[in-house]
Amino acid sequence: MGATKTDHFTDEQNKIAIIAKALGHPARVAIIEYLLKVDTCICGDIVNELPLAQATVSQHLKELKNAGLIKGNIEGTAICYCIDEKTFEILNEYFLKIISRVTTQKCC
Repeated sequence: MGATKTDHFTDEQNKIAIIAKALGHPARVAIIEYLLKVDTCICGDIVNELPLAQATVSQHLKELKNAGLIKGNIEGTAICYCIDEKTFEILNEYFLKIISRVTTQKCC
């Protein structure tokens, strides 16, 4: 069996690409911003904040959770979501590395 395209890249490159892809939809960005605003785990409030159907919001939450951007805990019959700080630390380190290089390079 041949190698997949992602096999040719580092684990860090693949992780950043997965995170970036998950953030590539405005509804997912809105969900992240809402979770940051409420600063606590929330269950059903997300659907009320977005102009989307409950099933669509659930799909977006699944994508964010699969990328590690949010985490969910089961509380009774609901799943409560909050930001996964570990993944945002990975993003922070990645972008700090880029910013550090960009501000010191002598290009064009």
